[in-house]
Amino acid sequence: MHWEEQKKKYAKLACEFIKQAEALKFGEFTLTSGKKSPFYIDMRLFISYPDIFNKLCDIYVEVIKNEILEVDCIAGIPTAGLPIATLISYKMRLPLIYVRKEPKAHGKAKMIEGLLTPNDSVVLVDDLVTSGSSLLNAARTIRESGGIINHAVVLLDREQGGRENLQREKIELHTVISMSQLLDMFRDLGYITHSNYNLAKEYLKREKNSQFN
Repeated sequence: MHWEEQKKKYAKLACEFIKQAEALKFGEFTLTSGKKSPFYIDMRLFISYPDIFNKLCDIYVEVIKNEILEVDCIAGIPTAGLPIATLISYKMRLPLIYVRKEPKAHGKAKMIEGLLTPNDSVVLVDDLVTSGSSLLNAARTIRESGGIINHAVVLLDREQGGRENLQREKIELHTVISMSQLLDMFRDLGYITHSNYNLAKEYLKREKNSQFN
């Protein structure tokens, strides 16, 4: 099967996983970026569903194998991205590292946990991307320590500037599904009310317009 066709199947699987875990919530939420949002995707729920989590990480592995030519190391973004990265590194038999949010207050005061060899090609792994700030902060720390960062892999793109911000830092974003795709699938499958669908789509439209104004 052609890879693009396979990716469409993975997007449908991701939609079903999100539905089964009831990971899409509506209300008033403040994101890591500080932005307000009428919906929230709680990817941390997946770790409580072992079968779903295992299949989810298999999808990440296939994305990496099919879209990224050189991988020496997997870097997890704490906290949501770290369990995903851990299982990916195990499945691919690749070293795992992660970047701390702040240096350790004792010992060597390291920012990077695990073994990073200079000139390693490191792939960043997270659950989703909004503005891309968490991925960019990790990328800068790894680059300062000699690692090479050209790629980041997430399950879902919230389409709020993350892809563009990563591109400016020469990092290609690889995703399984976009927020727009997810909303359309939820609508077509009857998983979402018309009011919540319209609310979310209008929000994404405003966010997209704000990026270009």
